[in-house]
Amino acid sequence: MKIGIIGAGFTGLSAAYYLAQKGYDVTVFEKDEKPGGLAVGYREKEWDWSLEKHYHHWFTNDKSVLKLANDINHKVIIRRPKTSSFVDGGIFQLDSPTSLLKFPKIGFLDRVRMGASLAALRYNPVWRPLERFRAQSYLELSMGKDAYLKIWKPLMQNKLGKYAGDVSLAWFWARVYKRTESLAYPEGGFLSFAEHLQKEVEKKGGKFYYNTEVTELKSQKSKVKIISQKSKVKDHEFDSVTVTLPSFFFIKIAPQLPADYKKNLLKLKSLGALNLMLRLKKQFLTDGTYWLSVCDAKSPILAIVEHTNFIDNEHYNNEHIIYLGNYVEQDDPRFKMTEDELLKLYDPWLRKINPNYKLSIINYKLFKAPFAQPIIPTNYSKIIPPPETPLPNVYLANIQQVYPWDRGTNYAVELGQKISEFIFNV
Repeated sequence: MKIGIIGAGFTGLSAAYYLAQKGYDVTVFEKDEKPGGLAVGYREKEWDWSLEKHYHHWFTNDKSVLKLANDINHKVIIRRPKTSSFVDGGIFQLDSPTSLLKFPKIGFLDRVRMGASLAALRYNPVWRPLERFRAQSYLELSMGKDAYLKIWKPLMQNKLGKYAGDVSLAWFWARVYKRTESLAYPEGGFLSFAEHLQKEVEKKGGKFYYNTEVTELKSQKSKVKIISQKSKVKDHEFDSVTVTLPSFFFIKIAPQLPADYKKNLLKLKSLGALNLMLRLKKQFLTDGTYWLSVCDAKSPILAIVEHTNFIDNEHYNNEHIIYLGNYVEQDDPRFKMTEDELLKLYDPWLRKINPNYKLSIINYKLFKAPFAQPIIPTNYSKIIPPPETPLPNVYLANIQQVYPWDRGTNYAVELGQKISEFIFNV
C-alpha cells in the first residue's frame, strides 16, 4: 500500500516511521529543506550542534517522544533548569512550591491560594468537565487578587492577546498537569533527532522529498493524486494521503473539500510564533534562569529563554543564546517588523534586566511561523476535526487535534502514531 504524507514535522515523521515499520510504502513531501516542522533547526558554522528556530524542550513525562528516541537509540539529556518570572521590575524564581512560598510580591495567603489552585489542577487527572469553563475566570477566582493581577493576567494577555478571556480551563489544566521540574533535550538538537528519525524511515524503504511544496491534492476514486510543481517524484498517486499541514494550508491545496467543511476548519484559530534569537558573548540571565516569563502587560516580549542556561554552550562555540519569544496574530505590527525593528522595540525591556547586553551581541536572527499556538475555546472537544476528511482516503493530522494537550513535539509524535494506527485499521 502506497501512502503519501504531506509535511515532515514530527507528526509526519512519526507517522512515516510507524507506517514504514508496518511495511507500508511511504513517501513524505516537505516544502522546506529540512525536517522538523516548528522544531526545525539550523547550524552556524562555528557550532557543533544545531539549534531550533523556535525554542523547544521535552518534559520528562513526554512518554511518546521519549519512547521513540529510545526505540531509535537517540540519546536524551535530562536536567533541571531554573524557571523564573519578571514581576515589578525584578526576577524571582517560581518553579516549585518552596519558591512560591518565598515569593515576596504577593501576600502569604495569596501564595497559599495560588499553590492550592495549581495543585488542584496538577493532581486532577480528569480534564473533560473543565472544558466548559474559561481559564481566565478560574484564575481570577482561585488565585487571589494580587497573584492574578501580578502574574496570571499579564501572562494570559501577553500570550493570547484578544483571546485571553476565551480559552478553556482544560487548555490551562493541560499546561499545569504535564509540567515537570526536569526537562529533556535530544543530543545534537531537534534537527539531529529529526534527521535520525528520517534515516530510520529510509531504512524501511521510505522516501523524502524536500524543497517540494504540494500545490494541489486530488481524490480520484480509490487513489489520491499529489501535485507539486517542483517535485521529482515520478508517480504522484497514492492509496491514501495524510496531511499534517495547518488547516488553512489544507484548505488551500484541496479545492475538492466541501464548503461547510472548509468553513468549520476556518473557525479554528491559531497564533503565529515570533522569535528573535540573540547570540551573545556573555550570559544574559546571570542568575542562571533558563525560562523567564515576563509578567507585565506593557511588555512587548512574552518570554526570554536562555537556551545555554539549560544546554551547555560548549556546543555553540561557547556563545550564550537567548530567544525573545512571542505568540502574535499575523496582523500584529510585530509580525511585520524586521529583526532590527524588533530589537529596537525590545531594547528598553532587555536593558531593565541586563543593562550592558548590547556590548556582547555577536549576531541576531528573526524567525517567524504563521501557525504555532492553537486557540482552544470552551467545549473544544465538540469542534475538534476528526482524522477522516470528506475526501476519500485523505486524512488530517495536525496540531489542532492534539487536544486536550497543547502544542509540542511529544503530542505531534503521539498524533503521528495514532494516525498510522488509524490507517492500519481502515
